[in-house]
Amino acid sequence: MAGMPSHSETPTFPLTVGFDLDMTLIDSRPGIKAAYEALAAETGVHIDADLAVTRLGPPLERELAFWFPEEHIQEMGDRYREIYPTYAITPTPALPGAREAVTAVRAAGGRAIVVTAKHEPNAKLHLAHLGIEPDAVIGWLWAEAKAEALREHGASVYVGDHLGDVRGARAAGALSVAVPTGPCDAAELREAGADVILDDLTAFPAWLAGYCETVAARA
Repeated sequence: MAGMPSHSETPTFPLTVGFDLDMTLIDSRPGIKAAYEALAAETGVHIDADLAVTRLGPPLERELAFWFPEEHIQEMGDRYREIYPTYAITPTPALPGAREAVTAVRAAGGRAIVVTAKHEPNAKLHLAHLGIEPDAVIGWLWAEAKAEALREHGASVYVGDHLGDVRGARAAGALSVAVPTGPCDAAELREAGADVILDDLTAFPAWLAGYCETVAARA
């Protein structure tokens, strides 16, 4: 589904586009599964890693709450983040069109930022490993809290795969561009209020070109 700015959006130039990380720019399922399996082996606590990677998006502690008592969640979260670079970075590929999407923003004279719920140092490791170089990476933000970074950086577009990403974009007054490459399908994303639905990021450069033309024509 194509989409252009409506009366409720206030695009700004120079352009800044925000991207989510997990299941938007990267397919983090193999790496996260490996990290969960390592944590389970270390602690002796069963974690259904195959199930866990079907519901990526929310903060880590929400998933750990399914497997550990409340009093151990913070400790296990810290340990997971500690072992994560060893197990999760190398197996994790970029999703189709991810590099090209970031490049398209730059080609349009804009800035590309990543705003994610992931532990920021680990997010940066993923991007460096894959050769994706955004202008800024901001971690530890989920759903509406993402609006803080989007507003701070003047983002007029936010691209994500989760209902929480749509909520973050809307809270920031940014155009919500959604890709059903994560746990949420197109109908769910549309119902949540996404302004634009793309099949995946391979469609993003063409969409962005049209968006920029429309904004320029209105200027």
